Amino acid sequence: MATSDQYAGVRYLVDDVQAAVDFYATHLGFTVRTAVAPAFADVVRGPLRLLLSGPPSSGARATPEGTPPGRNRVHLIYEDLDAEIDRLRAAGLSFRSEVVSGPGGRQILLEDPSGNLVELFEPATPH
Repeated sequence: MATSDQYAGVRYLVDDVQAAVDFYATHLGFTVRTAVAPAFADVVRGPLRLLLSGPPSSGARATPEGTPPGRNRVHLIYEDLDAEIDRLRAAGLSFRSEVVSGPGGRQILLEDPSGNLVELFEPATPH
């Protein structure tokens, strides 16, 4: 059973640990917990602990050669998606998609420096 001091962890394999740390801390509001580049760092935002594993890390070495990337992504919620998109575009960041709307809200996919996806999401306003 999880306690309040535990995080939900997600591991992303990255090409450059320091570039990934800079991306998540500077642009998406994560706080750095551990940084031992070039192998590993972890950053947190709320209950999410994002483990950033570089090529020399044990997490990256455990992945079989030729394994295709997954379609998973970190999901971050924003109250004003348009303002967030404008802010990140002004910072020169790359998006993988345009905004998509559905019954639950609106979303867009942002790419980290290694091509991992981050979903920025604005929930639909209840009527």
